[in-house]
Amino acid sequence: MEHQDKKKTEEALAEIYRNAQLALQSIADILPEVEDEEIKRELTSQHETYEHFSAKAAILAKNMDLELKEPGMMKKAMMWSSIKMSTLTDNSRAHIADMMVQGTVMGITALRTTASELPIDGNDEIIALLNEMITTEEQFEKKWKEYL
Repeated sequence: MEHQDKKKTEEALAEIYRNAQLALQSIADILPEVEDEEIKRELTSQHETYEHFSAKAAILAKNMDLELKEPGMMKKAMMWSSIKMSTLTDNSRAHIADMMVQGTVMGITALRTTASELPIDGNDEIIALLNEMITTEEQFEKKWKEYL
């Protein structure tokens, strides 16, 4: 694999990991504000799914001798404050679903962009994980839209 392709593959893995980490952080920030039991269950279930993606990406990175970086503290702090401010004024089912749809759509967009830049003969495991994550996030988006 030439250097450029290797770099794109590494970036794809980093994007999967970053996406999962930000989703985990968002859900962890939202959960304490949620009173609706059904929404709590959905968030908890999705949290477990993102943990699966995060762990899978970390294992692939370790096998490839790559170091994955955590999303920056500043980004996490900004997300936390925006979620807290938003749920402070409205923690209804529809509002939480709307926030989750927005986050999921951003994730899908970032992952699709990454997928479009991957070399055709790239790492099969990374391509499979990327596609699985896109499909999963599309299902989450549909699920959240049911609450709107």
